[in-house]
Amino acid sequence: MTDVVNASSQVRTGLFIGGKARETADTLAVADPGKPDRVVGYAAAASEADVADAVSSAKQAFPDWSALTAVERARVMAEAIEGIEEDRDTDAAILSQENGKIVHEAWVDALVFQIRWQLALALAEQVDTGKVLEPAPGIPVTTQVRYQPLGVVTVIVPFNWPIAILGASLPHALLAGNTAIVKPPPTTPLATTRVVQRVAEALPPGVLNVVTGRDENMSGLIRNTDVAKVCFTGSVGGGKKIMEMASQSLTRVTLELGGNDPAVILADATLDDIHLDRLFAAIYDTTGQICMNTKRVYAHRSRLQDVVDGLAARLERTVIGYGLDEGTTMGPLHSPAQKAFVEELIQEARDAGADVRQFGRLPADDERAAGNYLRPAIVVDPDPHLRVVTEEQFGPVIPVIPFDTDDEAIQRANDTWAGLGASVWSSDENRAQNLAARIAAGYVWVNDHGATRLDLRAPFGGMKQSGFGREQGIEGIRAFQDTHSTATLDEQALEN
Repeated sequence: MTDVVNASSQVRTGLFIGGKARETADTLAVADPGKPDRVVGYAAAASEADVADAVSSAKQAFPDWSALTAVERARVMAEAIEGIEEDRDTDAAILSQENGKIVHEAWVDALVFQIRWQLALALAEQVDTGKVLEPAPGIPVTTQVRYQPLGVVTVIVPFNWPIAILGASLPHALLAGNTAIVKPPPTTPLATTRVVQRVAEALPPGVLNVVTGRDENMSGLIRNTDVAKVCFTGSVGGGKKIMEMASQSLTRVTLELGGNDPAVILADATLDDIHLDRLFAAIYDTTGQICMNTKRVYAHRSRLQDVVDGLAARLERTVIGYGLDEGTTMGPLHSPAQKAFVEELIQEARDAGADVRQFGRLPADDERAAGNYLRPAIVVDPDPHLRVVTEEQFGPVIPVIPFDTDDEAIQRANDTWAGLGASVWSSDENRAQNLAARIAAGYVWVNDHGATRLDLRAPFGGMKQSGFGREQGIEGIRAFQDTHSTATLDEQALEN
């Protein structure tokens, strides 16, 4: 693997299958969202045969890996992650260039992977812990309930926070006793592949494999009957395709999909600089391209102007630019298609008569002018039927909508196809907690919101079309295990 620390170099990554690096004749050219004429690097493009080899290698490694205790696996995994931070600056520089986000966010992306890995290992002693059911009237058996790993697991991650998101499932799958194949996103494969390969090299051959390539050659990661589970993070449309493909072999799936997260700002909410900074980050981090970002703000009518003014003041200080440039606070959107979609939502709201306010200056130099840059926006009091409200924008635009009563706010917050995250903002914690419990979402914050504020020990996942299954915590480990019961006849209990 080539080390890259600046924007003038190119990186090349291969496959890693069965403990060995593998090159391919075909490659994926990875474009720079901030400088579209520039290629960041090239990733190997696996064939269907390469994918089949990865599944076979993981299957062959499974018996020995699963035969270890969870504590023994944790020891090996702890050694495998040692020194991972030594290349973090380089990984972040590459990820910033292939993704578009500012380099600080890319650095945190890689850091979160390590944190999640270590938090998973801290659960090692719980992994093999079952329970015993003693004989009871009419039940003359002693039953032991244990847990078994599933087998080969495929983990598919998206472009926006690929390394960090990988950390929410991969270490849990491995610690549970499974072997794994990681598929990085085709538009952002380089940094993720580098990180995974470094870890895989320190694990027994075949326990961890990484395959990059074109989607049309990847179906074997899902349809192959030797794949026991697929863990997918991405769009709702992508999740539906994964689920349809997995249904052919009844392969299990965990789906962490899109969101349309509401933030409910009550009349008594504290809106000082600290809280407004939190809300701003929850909306605009990664140029709005995070599934659990705030996508709708419902503000009590008496606080609407406070929210709009607070966000506007921060947007006026936003510096739109290239992710590696010093001083940049907002990078480009990842793809031209996403830029066009968000522009369409903003224009539709403007055409409908909504109060649309945009901020910042686009880069004017020739190299960056064609990049996927977009001025961030606030849409004040739009018609609730507009797509900027009903759809996931996945970009730097937020509708701010007034409400008058708590019941109205909760009804509007729940009136959506999504159920990933949400937040309630109030100086009365009991009131906030009570309202939070009424929101149909997998994870609800109080006086906070967003990926950087996620408790990495807690189970995370969606409701409704935001997916199902949970990642992180012991719940995330159990998602990669089968429950196994053994009943032994108790002669004495039978006689009684």
